[in-house]
Amino acid sequence: MAVVATRGLTKNYHNGGMEVPALRGIDLVLEEGEFTSLAGPSGSGKTTLLNLLGCLDRACDGEILLDGIEVGNLSTTEQARVRREKIGFIFQTYNLIPVLTAFENVELPLVLLRRYSEKEIKERVLRILAEVGLEGLEHRRPGDLSGGQQQRVAIARALVKEPRLVLADEPTANLDSENAKAILDLMRRLNETRGVTFLFSTHDPLVMEYATRLITLRDGRIVKDERR
Repeated sequence: MAVVATRGLTKNYHNGGMEVPALRGIDLVLEEGEFTSLAGPSGSGKTTLLNLLGCLDRACDGEILLDGIEVGNLSTTEQARVRREKIGFIFQTYNLIPVLTAFENVELPLVLLRRYSEKEIKERVLRILAEVGLEGLEHRRPGDLSGGQQQRVAIARALVKEPRLVLADEPTANLDSENAKAILDLMRRLNETRGVTFLFSTHDPLVMEYATRLITLRDGRIVKDERR
């Protein structure tokens, strides 16, 4: 079953009166449970594509279907609802709220959904923190955690609401090789056990090695699509 499908996805930016193409007609289908990496040089369109799929930006032309629903033409409020309910984000800079504990950072998406009781939220948060190896560290703030531990909090935050799609932009960029491998092992295990669909943007050969599908972009176009 397709989690995401794009048709003729196009995005242009304007720079000093010039129109600069970032994506040139992307056709892409991501099936449920895929573990896919986007590769390509800087400026190839990787982050632009993630931003469009994550409803953080709008395409100039084409369609984006998430669970069969065309999301590109939704209102800003409706797109925000889609992000809250269906998409998890993992960033290279973690994007944790520094004054909140690991528990509070992870519970925030559930609080915003307003559909779970306090007891349900606590159970979900403690379960996912234990699953990512942070049991006993729930009350530490980001500044008291290592980079690898902060990225584990970010992964827990992305997965706690059980999203249909997780978008990860350079998730290993700020980690040493040992922590990068540990984080990729963790995400691969969560992909296999939970069936969550992952899409990475990366320059890291290690991420590309772990991916079961590698899509290469160049000049805003897909030039290669390999399944392992």
